[in-house]
Amino acid sequence: MRKLVATVFNYSVDGLLADPDTDFWKFCFGLPENRDPDDPAQIDFLRSAYAHVFGRTAYEGISVSMQRSTDHPFSPILNAGRKVVFSRTLRTADWANTTVASGDLTEEVDKLRQGGDGHIVVWGGVRLWRSLMQLDLLDELQISMFPYIANEGTRLFDGVPRSYALDLVSSVPSQNGIVELVYRRNR
Repeated sequence: MRKLVATVFNYSVDGLLADPDTDFWKFCFGLPENRDPDDPAQIDFLRSAYAHVFGRTAYEGISVSMQRSTDHPFSPILNAGRKVVFSRTLRTADWANTTVASGDLTEEVDKLRQGGDGHIVVWGGVRLWRSLMQLDLLDELQISMFPYIANEGTRLFDGVPRSYALDLVSSVPSQNGIVELVYRRNR
């Protein structure tokens, strides 16, 4: 059965995501040697995914960006890859190889998981991550934690279950202070 892996970028030490036009956002994208998009392990992880999953808002932002920025290392992977956007309001998806899933979240995820091994990358957004956590559907969290106390931004873990145990799989610090954390759901 395929595992569901949430990727969380631009996360602060005090538990906030960088919202556009905040000082934390500027810090994340102004940091020298921010996450290397050409990292072979990251490229392989994305390329080997069975599917890439998005909430509507994340889909709308990432689809435009990847179709326009064809020189970005993720662009050919995402443009060619299987994509699923979870939305109750979106009826059609213009990005190639994209399916809209509007049914019960648990049932839709179960369908994606069937038929093989490997992983499914959950790009976001926040409401999708929270819903997947509430339903205990996430298998792994990959978090890029920045050396920054934001005190502003979106709190990722609001409204999630009171108890949600995780096992640390790895923590890899970079020279610029970003720590790549991988947690597996403790079941």
